[in-house]
Amino acid sequence: MTNGRRAIGLDIGGTKVAGAIVGEDGTVHAELRRNTPDTSDAGTMNDLLCDMVDELRADPAGAGVAAIGVGAAGIVQWPAGRIRWAPNNEYENWDVRGVLETATGLPTVVDNDGNVAGLAEARLGDTRNDDMVLLTVGTGVGAGIVLGGRIYRGPHGLGAEVGHMNVNPDGPLCGCGNYGCLESVASGTALTRMGRSAAAHDPDGAIAGLARADGGEVTGLHVTTAALAGDATARSLFQRLGRALGIGIAGINAIFEFEVVLIGGGLVDAGELLLEPARRAAREFHYGPPEVRPVPPVLPATYKGDAGKIGAGLLALEET
Repeated sequence: MTNGRRAIGLDIGGTKVAGAIVGEDGTVHAELRRNTPDTSDAGTMNDLLCDMVDELRADPAGAGVAAIGVGAAGIVQWPAGRIRWAPNNEYENWDVRGVLETATGLPTVVDNDGNVAGLAEARLGDTRNDDMVLLTVGTGVGAGIVLGGRIYRGPHGLGAEVGHMNVNPDGPLCGCGNYGCLESVASGTALTRMGRSAAAHDPDGAIAGLARADGGEVTGLHVTTAALAGDATARSLFQRLGRALGIGIAGINAIFEFEVVLIGGGLVDAGELLLEPARRAAREFHYGPPEVRPVPPVLPATYKGDAGKIGAGLLALEET
């Protein structure tokens, strides 16, 4: 691509908002990051997004930015650009598209964060995949399903909520209000919950010790750090979490036929600690003999945690 159009991509998650100036080839020309405010209502988020857009447009790389793309966790009405509800944020019935277009004068598109991340991976990943799913494992579990080279959204733009497929009705409470969603057992939130329980049972263990050194409560990062250092308890938590993720993968593979399953989001930085048990469970619960119905490979996403902001920028350039 040669004309050099650029867009601002914004990725709204449960704990952070990432922004970037993105070129048509996926190049990130400038970027910034903010923590998601504790009070993540629409008014607070409007101010945050507008400030981020202003800062990015003021960057030398922001000259001539043509559009804004937003990927957001939650139920996003496409193409209206209204976020109806989100399980891990306080905003509700939020007209993101209208607010940003009025404030900036730039055409704006808004989609689910999993969808835009999936678009980035399908278009720009290490291999071109026209039939694939990206699972983003972060605060929650998002998904981007690409079929025939296009994002699958459903008839009203509300589909592909893989994180809220039920994998254990007797499981823990999910942020959406149901029990036993994939997100409740295979996300960063789930890892934090399991880590705190483990630390309470073993206050002298590595997980509890890392949290004390930081002067706060146990987080998923403490569990990951302990696991990467070889702590047996922390590694066992990743075995549980990865197995739950693999059960979810097997479920969605039974419905669709994918070329590949990609894992993105913050937790993929744990590498094989997460991927190995996920692959094993995906094979264990796979429908049909593998020689008849192949098990798609489960691989780390190319862009990992950056796919959301890049995909949001790409979507803005494609749709405007």
